[in-house]
Amino acid sequence: MTAAERDALSTGAATVEAVVRAGGPQLTQLLGRTEDRLLALAAAGGQTLARHATATISAGGKRLRPLLVFLAAGDVADAAAEERLVRAAVAVELIHSASLVHDDVLDAASLRRGKPTVVAAAGRTIATATGDLLFSRAFAELAAGGELEDVRALSAAASALAQGELIQRADAWDARVPLERYLYRCELKTGSLFEAACRLGALGGGFEERIVDALALFGRRIGLAFQLLDDVLDVSGPASRTGKLRGTDLLDGTVTLPLILAREREPLLAQLDLSALDTPEQAEAVCEQIAATGALELARQRALAVVEQARVGLPELAPAQQHALELVAEGVVERYA
Repeated sequence: MTAAERDALSTGAATVEAVVRAGGPQLTQLLGRTEDRLLALAAAGGQTLARHATATISAGGKRLRPLLVFLAAGDVADAAAEERLVRAAVAVELIHSASLVHDDVLDAASLRRGKPTVVAAAGRTIATATGDLLFSRAFAELAAGGELEDVRALSAAASALAQGELIQRADAWDARVPLERYLYRCELKTGSLFEAACRLGALGGGFEERIVDALALFGRRIGLAFQLLDDVLDVSGPASRTGKLRGTDLLDGTVTLPLILAREREPLLAQLDLSALDTPEQAEAVCEQIAATGALELARQRALAVVEQARVGLPELAPAQQHALELVAEGVVERYA
């Protein structure tokens, strides 16, 4: 990585910028088509749902999952392949957006990316319907392309998301959740959709099964690292950087890697009663206790190891494609530096 590229990776938006530059003009054009179709699909759900779906789609996401679809495909030479990839990228982003809306309903979250959530603005019924609309549009988009393999890949990811959410709910408020169970949950809730993005891209790019599977595994590992580092940010903050209050996961009863590692160093944290945390101030105090154990750096190092696994496991690809995917791996790390 050049010095200029490293400087550009200081924020999430700059990460995407650096990768798009590395990907070249075709990538820029495909991302533009994806954005246009996302907004068109969100606007087609009737006035009330369309307003909230459009707000969700436009809320400032970095489009990392669509980006992975295109990067995993490499250069494609015909219009049919491009159309397949755009459909896949749109579908992956719609599933991601739908899952965020539904998560906010379950958590009664008030903020997402620093803005009011759909559930906060319009209530549970409208928010649930908005998430349902986005889910249905995702599968309609893929089904219209007629590629059964693509539908299967996204269906598997959507099922994994639901399974991960059920595990998270079952484990809520339990400060003694085992590390292995937490990591499995992260693979389901986050890694599975990154995996699907890379698998869909590789399928659209016409790669052989061995390459498709290797790129899918890269995506799963990047997604896991992304979640581990996101959980570090929830504890480290600040709200101006994350768009939500510090310790939001703790207030929701969600046990994440920093607490799991911290309780090994500070036994009192293993006895923590998460249900007794009622205010942001109390959650922030627990965040300070976790940080004081050094667990945040331990968590970051674990995530770095997963990123390195992803990088080492990349198959041999065209140099430009390889470079762009490695930039994604670097960006996941640098965003949290």
